[in-house]
Parts: sequence; C-alpha cells; structure tokens
Amino acid sequence: MKFYIALWFAKIINVIINIVDKSRGSNFSGEKAMTIDPQMVAHFKGIDYAKVLFITGTNGKSTTTNLVHHIFKSNGKKIIANLEGANLIYGVATALSKASTLTGKIKADYIIFETDERYLPLIYKQLPAENIMITNLQKDQVQRNGDPDFIYRKLFPTIGGNVRLFLNNEEPRTKSFDENSDKIITYGVERHEESFTKDGTYPTMACPKCRHKIVFDYYNNDGVGKFHCVNCGHRSDDTADYTVTDVNFADRSFKFEDVSFNMPYDTPYMCYNYAGALAVAKELGDISPAEAAKAFGEFKNVGGRFEILKYKGKTIKYMRIKQENPETLQTCINVMAADPEKKMVCLGLCPLIDMIPHYANSFYAFDCQLDKLVQSNVEKYFCFSDRVCYDTANRLIYEGVDKSMISIADTEEVDTIFKEIESVETDNIYLITWIHTFYYMKKYIEKEGR
Repeated sequence: MKFYIALWFAKIINVIINIVDKSRGSNFSGEKAMTIDPQMVAHFKGIDYAKVLFITGTNGKSTTTNLVHHIFKSNGKKIIANLEGANLIYGVATALSKASTLTGKIKADYIIFETDERYLPLIYKQLPAENIMITNLQKDQVQRNGDPDFIYRKLFPTIGGNVRLFLNNEEPRTKSFDENSDKIITYGVERHEESFTKDGTYPTMACPKCRHKIVFDYYNNDGVGKFHCVNCGHRSDDTADYTVTDVNFADRSFKFEDVSFNMPYDTPYMCYNYAGALAVAKELGDISPAEAAKAFGEFKNVGGRFEILKYKGKTIKYMRIKQENPETLQTCINVMAADPEKKMVCLGLCPLIDMIPHYANSFYAFDCQLDKLVQSNVEKYFCFSDRVCYDTANRLIYEGVDKSMISIADTEEVDTIFKEIESVETDNIYLITWIHTFYYMKKYIEKEGR
C-alpha cells in the first residue's frame, strides 16, 4: 500500500509542477514520494530488465542518453528516459512515476536512464538493468569524489554478471570492466586529424588492473585513445566492435560501417558519444546504421552545450560546461584555439560551491593544455569570478600570455562582463561561465533590447 500512496503523491506533485513551471521538478516528486516508500523504484510493474539501459560515466552520459533516445524514438520505439539529467534515484523515480499507470504499470519498449556513476550501485539494487554503458571514468568533482579510482572501486564489484556491458574501448578504466561479464560490446573512434600525443613531461595514469604505467600511443581526447599497460597486457583492442571512422570535422561527417553520418556537434569528444549510441542502437534496438543515420541530421541535444547571444554587434558564443573536470574545459579550449579569427576569451572559471567548505582552486585549468589557444589569434583575455579569477589569470601568464592582454574582475556581475566585451574591437567572443550567470546575461539583453 505504501507504494500506491507514494506513486499517487508523486503524480499529484507532477501535475502541480507541470502547471506552475514545467522546467522544474525532475527530482522533486521522486524525492518526496520516496520518503513514503524508500523502495518505490523496485515496486513498479511490467518492466523487462533486458530492455533497460543505464548510461553512466564521467563525461558524455547526458548527450549519449539524449542521442540514444532520439535514435530510438525516430525509429518508432516508445522510450522512458530522464532527458533532463536528473540522474540520481529520485530522478529515476520521478521519470517512472510520470510514465506509469495509476497502478504503477510501465508500458514502454525501452527504459533508458542516465545514472550518476557514484549512485549507480544504489539505483541498480532497485532497478537491475541488464544493459549498462560506461562512457569513461576520469577526474571529476574532486571535492566529493577525490580521485577517479575511488569511483572505479565503487563500480567494479557492482557491474557484471548477467549484464551486457557497452564499454569505451579506448579509456583504460572503462575497458578493464571487460573481465566482469561474458557479454561485452566495445565501441571506439579511429585516429583522426584532432588526435594528439604527449611527451614524457605529462603524467599518465596507473593501470587499473596492476597499477603499473599506462602508455598512450595517441589521444583522441585527454585520457582517451589507443593505450597499453607496460606490465600486464591490459590494452585497447586494435579495433572495437563498433568504431567510428573517417572523421572529418571540416565537413562535419564521419562513417560507421561504410554508412555516412552527419556530425551534429563537431567536437572530438562527441565522436565517442556517437560510437556508443550506434552500438546501443544496433545491439539493443536492432536499428541498422542506415536507419540511425537518418536521425542524426535532426538531433539537437537537450540543454545544449553551445549557445549564441547577440549584443551590440558582438557574437557571444557561450560554452556550457560543468566546471568540475579538465576534459570538458580542454574541449572548449580546443574549439576556441581552432578558430582562426580574432577573438576575445572570457573565462569565468568558478569555485565549486555544492559542498562546504567550497572547493575554490581552479585545478582544472592547470590540468589543461593551453598552448594552441595562446598561439591563436586572441585580442584579449578576461578572467572573472568572485574567488578564482586570479588563479585563472596566473594559468594564462604561466603559459606565456602577456599581462597587458589580461583583464581581471573578482565578480560575476553581468554589467562588468558586458563592459569588458564592449571594450574589444573583435565581435567574436567566447564565454565560459556558470549557467546562472549566462541566464542573467540573456535576461539583461532581453531587458535592454540589444
């Protein structure tokens, strides 16, 4: 009986939220309902666990979830998914309560959930999915995770058994899960024009199996590429089961099993999202590459990472990232560096305030390579935030940027940001900041009519 009370309570809350503000409530109703029935997720009916997929990992899980959902839906499948990114158990409970009947029965072809890598074991206990994709396990949210090997140790004993695993072939921690199940599907990306190498001055990582040194022959993204352990033989397969090939960023295209695909977002890390989604489409949904290709041309990521603002003749390219790991920042740096036009770079790298004490060290900027950006055509750098603006400026100075090219402001006030943008000659502006600051900037432009 507790389940029914919790379910109906969640449905009432969902109706109210839908009336008041549709953009809210991706966690709220599930959180409140689970105070009534803590095992609520386990009590939904009619779920075929063989048709349930969890997508977890440090980077790419939101985009991959949205892309898989889009491919499946475009091919006539009925899907339940948490596209808003509410990836804790409360978000799962909310999504299921919205989709179920009044008796808790689920009617869907597939259930596809993005799941937080730390909380996947907890979610799995109530919803034992038989398909799990791991995108990568890398440095992220250091204030709560500490080290990626901590997450690895939490996940490793949980994931396996009868579960079919979709694994990133070229990320060492993720690939090591191949010993946990007999049903392994690997996906990867062929070396391309944006692949790179590092010399011996850059640190590598310890092998997750034997703790000796991992050597990368090349990187497609930071920490992801063709690799091998110097000791135990742990390595990426020469060719993954599903491999994206012929990547052409200029033409925004790639190939998969000789089928040509439009590239919705032309950044290197997205290629692994594409490869993983195509593996799932074929293995889980029986959707051919040709059928999947039709969906790519219409794909737009929910809560997209790149948005454009127009202000007094300036084009402001907002690059939305979670400021908690260096890989996402590196991707943005690479995009800016690849632009040959004169530009202004506005870096609002901020402290992480979701825990007390706040983590106020911009470590992620020091983990990134800035040489190509610094060598590109930058008119001015603007470092702003209320705590780490000077850390950011120092990182640029250490890379060789002249101090005269850097402005600093220990604030996130939009008036200050716009004043700096107005001061440059170029109309080509790149911006990284928290999402709330960006929203304030949008509202400022709407109010001023500029």
